[in-house]
Amino acid sequence: LRRRSHKMYNFFSRKCVFTTTTLFLHRTLAVKAFSNSEKMSAVTARTALDEMGKDGAFKRKESVWRDVISKEESSKFLPESGRYHLVVAMACPWAHRALIIRALKGLEDAISVSIVHPIWRKTKPDNVEDEHCGWVFGDPNGEPFPNTKGLGGPFPPAYPGNEPDPINNSFAVRDLYEFAQDTNGKYTVPILWDKKLNTIVNNESSEIIRMLSSEFNEFAKNPDLDIYPEAMKESIDSVNEWIYSTVNNGVYKCGFAKSQEAYTEAITELTESFDRVESILGKQRFIAGDTFTEADIRLFVTLLRFDEVYVVYFKTNTRSVLTSPNILNYCREIFQMDGVAGTVDMEQIKTHYYASHPYMNMYSIIPQGRDFVGLLSEPHNRGELFP
Repeated sequence: LRRRSHKMYNFFSRKCVFTTTTLFLHRTLAVKAFSNSEKMSAVTARTALDEMGKDGAFKRKESVWRDVISKEESSKFLPESGRYHLVVAMACPWAHRALIIRALKGLEDAISVSIVHPIWRKTKPDNVEDEHCGWVFGDPNGEPFPNTKGLGGPFPPAYPGNEPDPINNSFAVRDLYEFAQDTNGKYTVPILWDKKLNTIVNNESSEIIRMLSSEFNEFAKNPDLDIYPEAMKESIDSVNEWIYSTVNNGVYKCGFAKSQEAYTEAITELTESFDRVESILGKQRFIAGDTFTEADIRLFVTLLRFDEVYVVYFKTNTRSVLTSPNILNYCREIFQMDGVAGTVDMEQIKTHYYASHPYMNMYSIIPQGRDFVGLLSEPHNRGELFP
């Protein structure tokens, strides 16, 4: 009886130890899950419109997801066909960079893409306390809707190419960031997403276009295109620096300025740089030299939106592409490169800007404008000017 009691004691002791250990593990996982949930709920959702200085000047903050796809054996993210997915907006100039290089390199079969709806909506529509507005996915079967103030429109639930999220069936781009446990709170496009590890690789457009240009050549239909050639890196970097500050971001500095002083400083810099671009393009075929590079992609996406959006919406009316013959001719050449026109949707571009920020355009009235895309389709003579 004593031996049997001893055996029963050992059995129940082991059982208790196992049960206690199991409960401890479950409790640890639960605490960890709750901790992650707490972190996500503590993140303050924001947009570029919140990045303002005390002087009323717009001060854009840098992207934070900065991993790299590389052929190095030790790389966490190796270049593979079908592994990566781009989330973009036809309207967004930063995302447009990625669409253009994907088209020019011929990577459509290697890297899939989702195009979000052009109009910002509330990203947590079921939470009345959450006022964040941002990019959402299209729903071809959805209902038309007004802007976030209940005015304007009604706008269609999807424009051409706007489809539901194929990754996680997310409602908003914000959901993808939260799934990846983002702690920054700014939910931008483009996103380069890893379908294998189910996370964000990178959301900085300048780095994404370089990766698409250099790391996927074995899957590209146009592998010889190099938008960041070794011999031109210094020239490209130099051009990128002043064009980003005063043109690419300069138009936003004008449009989002909340003081006359901030606006005046921004429009002065932009005007001087616009004239500088016009002068350079009168002397050479491309902005960084005689070869098409990433600097041209980065400049083109801003110039494309300049007359139809920025001149009106961002008050950049000191200059225009239409009245700048060298810039217009240059834009025509890039627009007519194989694949580029297919990345341009002026309707979605204009709809995004004029309908996404009700405090700037309460009733979301979209100006008719001219047929700027039609003007870009007219012949250019850049090749004859700079043989």
